[in-house]
Amino acid sequence: METPALSPDQAEAWDRIAEVLSDSGIDLTEGWAGPREDDDSRVLAVTGKAGSGKTLLLAELVKSLRGAGLDIVSGDWERKSERRTLAVLAPTNKAASVLRSRGVPATTIHRILYTPVYDPEYEKLAEWLAGEADRPEMEGMSDEAMDRAKRVFDQTGSVPGALAAAGLRGSDFITGWKRRDAPLDVGFVDESSMLDDRQYEDLTEIFPTLVLFGDPAQLAPVNQSGRMVFDRFEGDDHLHLDRIHRQEADNPILDLAHALSDPRLDFYTFERMIEQAAAKDDRVQIAARVDSDLMARSPVLVWRNNTRIRLIRAFRQAHGADDTHLLPGEPLICDGLELPLKHRKRRIDLEARGLIKGAQVVYLGPGRKPGFSKLHVVGAPEPEISVSSIVKIEHPDEEEPFLPFAAHMGAAFLHGAAVTIHKAQGSQWDAVQVFGPDLEVAFKMGRVEAGQALWKRLAYVAITRAVTRLIWVRRYALAVPKQALGTDDLKVAPAPLELTGEETE
Repeated sequence: METPALSPDQAEAWDRIAEVLSDSGIDLTEGWAGPREDDDSRVLAVTGKAGSGKTLLLAELVKSLRGAGLDIVSGDWERKSERRTLAVLAPTNKAASVLRSRGVPATTIHRILYTPVYDPEYEKLAEWLAGEADRPEMEGMSDEAMDRAKRVFDQTGSVPGALAAAGLRGSDFITGWKRRDAPLDVGFVDESSMLDDRQYEDLTEIFPTLVLFGDPAQLAPVNQSGRMVFDRFEGDDHLHLDRIHRQEADNPILDLAHALSDPRLDFYTFERMIEQAAAKDDRVQIAARVDSDLMARSPVLVWRNNTRIRLIRAFRQAHGADDTHLLPGEPLICDGLELPLKHRKRRIDLEARGLIKGAQVVYLGPGRKPGFSKLHVVGAPEPEISVSSIVKIEHPDEEEPFLPFAAHMGAAFLHGAAVTIHKAQGSQWDAVQVFGPDLEVAFKMGRVEAGQALWKRLAYVAITRAVTRLIWVRRYALAVPKQALGTDDLKVAPAPLELTGEETE
């Protein structure tokens, strides 16, 4: 198998990863994989700043491993096969969807930690779709529906997607979820700067070969004192990519991000650099006020929680929303699952469907049952769900939020028109608004995290969330919206999944 064209530092990382894979029975050069002879644990870290080619290296490795015969573990359904496997993981649905948009078949860590339990009849159908069993006779399913499911599976490799194309809902064929017991094989984890120690330990228990990809300039998980899981690796187990690739070399957004590594740079000099970049390239813009229309799908990024609450309040007022209800199209952020221990199965179900803390969703309207909301989970393969909801609308200078929807238990949500830079990590949007006044406050406070000024880490993460356009907001003001909130821009599945059941109403 031909090795892809790589930069010298990428090639060095490739060779080291290939060496570790070879020890486990996978030959990337020849393109074949033998059985794993032992379960000795090996973990490597590949780090580098934005534009250094981490994702390109990951994508090329995935392509070569698939060419060597490894099956992709998607989290949907596992083939009963003796072939070697690869799982590509990200901490959030949004981060996984960024990889999928680049052709990398990624899923979330939660979808790997928990596996679906299929109804036995549909297990037979899944085996047939994967080519491991003869076509079954399915009561209530026409030949046309089964043919349609097979066509979709052959195109996407997704069993739930294929069954949905045949007119089935997840509740028809997934009877529950269970914690994974059996180990897997090779795992790649993107955005590993977001991993905490417990997630890292869970992954090392499941994957005897694990490669972490991460950006050391980002923000470490809360309560880890600025330390990231890959900081523990050294020598040839920690591979660092330094070179900024040619296709990224003329990107003014990345130029600004990398300028933050200069220890002499202060906030005001940096703002002048943004002004100069905006004068030359429309990919960088200076704004006098926050764009309320953009906030509906791309949250404005802030540092201080009070700023977040005030901007959300202004956004809702500008769209005519009050505290008694939500408008279809309002963005929300999952704030966790408020379920007692006896509902552990429901918690696993929700997490596996993408409702993990920090997940971005869009409110579609009230659900079919009291206390339920129809939601679009951003970045999830099957985005539309109906879930028992506790929605919290926070007010400035008030300790208790208002609850327009307050089921007894279920998934809790905060408003998502503005989010903290910490919560935005791992996500990307086409256009991103960064609230400059907050970063000025961080600069004046002089706080330091892991040896670097905190305002610079915040600015780096915020800036690198933008794919094509960075909007630097200079003033504490909100522009009047030009269009009403709506949901027409969302691709919504026809049949919502009722995820929490009668127990959580």
